[in-house]
Amino acid sequence: MQADLLISLRMSLTVSLLVLLFISGVVAQNGWGVDYKDKSICALKGSTVTMRCTYTYPSGPVVQKAFWTKQWGQGSEPPDLLEYSGRAEYIGDKQHNCTLRLRNVRETDKSIYYFRFLTNQTGGQYQGAGGVDLSVTDLQVEVPERVIEGDEVTLTCKTTCSLTVRPTFTWYRNGHPLSSRTDQLHLQPVSREDAGRYRCAVLGLSSPEVTLNVRYLQVEVPERVIEGDEVTLTCKTSFSLSYRPKFTWYRNGHPLSSNTDQLHLQPVSREDADRYRCAVLGLRSPEVTLNVRYGPKSVSVSISPSGEIVEGRSVTLTCSSDGNPPVEYNWIKGTSSVGKGETYTMKEISSVDSGEYKCRSSNEHGEKLSEALTLNVLYPPKSVSVSISPSSETAEGSSVNLTCSSDANPPVQNYTWFKEGGSSPVGSGHSYMAPQRGSYYCEAQNEHGSQKSAAVTVKGVWNSALYAVIGVTAGCGCLSVIIAVFCVRRKRRDNSADDADQTQENLYSNVAVRPATSDAAPDPDPSNQDDVHYASVGPRKPRNPRNAESSAGTASAFGADEEVQYASVQHRSDKVVQKTEVDAQYASVRFSRTGAANRFSTCITFLLYMITQADLLISLRMSLTVSLLVLLFISGVVAQNGWGVDYKDQSICALKGSTVTMRCTYTYPSGPVVQKAFWTKQWGQGSEPPDLLEYSGRAEYIGDKQHDCTLRLRNVRETDKSKYYFRFLTNQTGGQYQGAGGVNLSVTDLQVEVPERVIEGDEVTLTCKTTCSLTVRPTFIWYRNGHPLSSRTDQLHLQPVSREDADRYRCAVLDQNLHSPEVTLNVRYGPKSVSVSISPSGVILEGSSVTLTCSSDGNPPVEYNWIKGTSSVGKGETYTMKKISSVNSGEYKCRSSNEHGEKLSEALTLNVLYPPKSVSVSISPSSETAEGSSVNLTCSSDANPPVQNYTWFKEGGSSPVGSGHSYMAPQRGSYYCEAQNEHGSQKSAAVTVKGVWNSALYAVIGVTAGCGCLSVIIAVFCVRRKRRGSSADDKNQTQNVDPNAKDDTYTALDPVSRSSDDVYNTLATVHCSPSDDLYSALDPQSRSPEYDTLATVRNKH
Repeated sequence: MQADLLISLRMSLTVSLLVLLFISGVVAQNGWGVDYKDKSICALKGSTVTMRCTYTYPSGPVVQKAFWTKQWGQGSEPPDLLEYSGRAEYIGDKQHNCTLRLRNVRETDKSIYYFRFLTNQTGGQYQGAGGVDLSVTDLQVEVPERVIEGDEVTLTCKTTCSLTVRPTFTWYRNGHPLSSRTDQLHLQPVSREDAGRYRCAVLGLSSPEVTLNVRYLQVEVPERVIEGDEVTLTCKTSFSLSYRPKFTWYRNGHPLSSNTDQLHLQPVSREDADRYRCAVLGLRSPEVTLNVRYGPKSVSVSISPSGEIVEGRSVTLTCSSDGNPPVEYNWIKGTSSVGKGETYTMKEISSVDSGEYKCRSSNEHGEKLSEALTLNVLYPPKSVSVSISPSSETAEGSSVNLTCSSDANPPVQNYTWFKEGGSSPVGSGHSYMAPQRGSYYCEAQNEHGSQKSAAVTVKGVWNSALYAVIGVTAGCGCLSVIIAVFCVRRKRRDNSADDADQTQENLYSNVAVRPATSDAAPDPDPSNQDDVHYASVGPRKPRNPRNAESSAGTASAFGADEEVQYASVQHRSDKVVQKTEVDAQYASVRFSRTGAANRFSTCITFLLYMITQADLLISLRMSLTVSLLVLLFISGVVAQNGWGVDYKDQSICALKGSTVTMRCTYTYPSGPVVQKAFWTKQWGQGSEPPDLLEYSGRAEYIGDKQHDCTLRLRNVRETDKSKYYFRFLTNQTGGQYQGAGGVNLSVTDLQVEVPERVIEGDEVTLTCKTTCSLTVRPTFIWYRNGHPLSSRTDQLHLQPVSREDADRYRCAVLDQNLHSPEVTLNVRYGPKSVSVSISPSGVILEGSSVTLTCSSDGNPPVEYNWIKGTSSVGKGETYTMKKISSVNSGEYKCRSSNEHGEKLSEALTLNVLYPPKSVSVSISPSSETAEGSSVNLTCSSDANPPVQNYTWFKEGGSSPVGSGHSYMAPQRGSYYCEAQNEHGSQKSAAVTVKGVWNSALYAVIGVTAGCGCLSVIIAVFCVRRKRRGSSADDKNQTQNVDPNAKDDTYTALDPVSRSSDDVYNTLATVHCSPSDDLYSALDPQSRSPEYDTLATVRNKH
């Protein structure tokens, strides 16, 4: 505010009949004159003033005295400036310069100063008329009477006259110079810090100090506040209050319920930390911040990059926490501290970095651990191996199961089987039933890569004991042929010449191939001949020897067409013999055919879900009915014979709560005296209308009883809407008058008009509306959530509007406490900030219940759809999986949609953890190895997280014999492994490691042993024959066999001494009765001499 002081100049006029003409300040009489440069001078008290002038006179006279005086010389000689001794200095001369310098000007120096000079001529003196009017002033600082913090304040350095020379001003506050160099000091806005002592100065001349008092409110808060304390905020004033007013408290601009000078927060929490201010009597305090100190809260860990973590990448963990004062961070893996700071970075992460990480947040008020974040490092398959069950060498015809094992994360998705030497896969799956012979390997693959195992060889072999039996049998067979040939040749040499031509008949020509059953004829189809045995051996006449050969050939032909998987020989008698355990090694001949492989087909079902939403546009039609009112107010003046009332405004539109002034003037004839003047809402007809009694305290008549009839109505209410008339009564009979027309008062409030439907991106205008046109055009102000905005018109433009603009708005009239109700701007927009959270957080174990929750910002509310991979798996804000399993692992996304669009969340990887499964042991090179060679055992398992510990045990022992994924085992023994991770353990089946000889070695040993046994038998036989041989003359004698002979060839076969597993236990006991003679069918007359040596064998008991 700037105010000018009007300078009152006092002039003393002496009225006379003298007309004095001032043209240029020179009064000249025949060459005499004085010229004053300044007719008036305004000087500061204490300053130095220079009054410049020049004077002239005719040539001839000589100036003898020149001086200045404050009196105009009339008759007598005026006095010199004697009282200015030491302060006044004449710096002119006695020629033409008449300048005067006056130092340390005082207030008493205020006067008109004249120059006078005297010459050496009679009457040669002269005094310049007009003179110099000297005004003396001092400096004064003008301050407003009432200053409130926040006002715009101007201090002015004032003088009582306008200084002749425009000086440079200097301002001081509390003795310290300020930067302003003009006569005004602006404090906009003023604050409590501006309160102090001010003065201004010019050229070292200072004004008296004045004190600027700033009235303010101050919120007093405790210096140190800890969460849980009982805290009280106090609203303090800088001035004394004569009564206890009502206080208002605000938090972030929003009013609170407390109405006293204290605000209690008991107990205080971190949510109370905010900006506070108080207000009273129209004064508002500055905002202060309540700082609440507390220990760490909401400690959480995030990972970057999010999603899958693949081995070899760089991963950064970030810890966030809410704490005051700021917190310090420590990183913990398991139970060990691994780092400090807000972030923890692992470059080229590997599987050993997998585990649970926590962040410890701490400050002076406590510490808190975050929830564990499980770091699951994904990597392609490693240590791929194949295990064989039961072993790599199995009996011919048995099945072989191959199992592929691998260490991978996530677990292997595809196992593919190949046969070495081929390029096409032969099977898939964790296990594969392989043919007997061949080398096989598997390829393990997950989404991060693949790896192939080493090839394993599947071989079909016979049992080692069987090799020995076959060797012995073959050896015996060979020696039997040799002995037979030897005996025949000897017999031929011993027999007479007449028996030489006799044809040798095959003793065993009647060997027939028959089925195991007692049925008459065998099935001619060789594939249906399950058992083949040799029925009986008897000395028969030879039939057609070709038949046997043909039968044998046919059998061999059939056998060639079939693949014999199981075969053995069983010796039987004529009767059907059932197989027992004892004769299991001489089983039956079975024929089998290999069947065709089964084929499998895969059906893939595709499900498509389509959601279509449509917007329904609603069109609202409004029809306006316009009524035409014709009301003619010409001047609002009704006059009758000098009586009248003139209303300045015929209609007024006022805001509810405002103050209205109804201005008017009235007239009446001279003579009557107004005794009563008032306003009423009724038109007086017959009876006297009532005064505005109900407006007591709000209606104020500020006119008079002369001509002013103005009414002021405060705090206008909606019920005040009416027509108001002015009426006055005089002292004359019938001397009353009421102005017709009156003032029509309309009362309105403020309303914010918002569009019905607002979509993000639209251009939106909010309008502050009234029901009538305000008589006085006010300045509007807009508020958003209680905070003032910059707009000062009745419209607020939001172009374009965004979802952040959705809030509470109201408008108000500036400098008046008139507000509209708050309205909410509803901005519609598509889904934003779509995110997925998981509960419970942390480790997800197989069998637990897991709930995924989708959150999204959208208006209108959104709908949620859950997607795993590319398939829709559910709807709704949450998706719950009860008894979760490893098949539920994968990436989940949430699709949020409404009528304005849709958006997918970031993928959330669900990693289900489970203990080891399918634990197996593989042997390299095989379970049976040559004596002295090493055997490597490898343990494999399916687990998540991968197995941490492998422990090896020897069957029958309780203590572990080794650890690690592989174990170099001794040659002999049964071993198994135990796989363990943090969620459990599982043991494998035991595998046996044996030291064996080569199969061919077994055959050699068997043949050698058989040959040795037969050699001994042959030697004994020859010796006995030699001893019993007769002379040459007894060769033709018939051979008599004594039934009681004790040297029977088969007497060594004692049934009593034979074991139950004797290979000859099927031989029947031969009795020596004639009917039982084994060779009774041989006629001695027709026998060949080669059988003369055969004695009749009888059983002797």
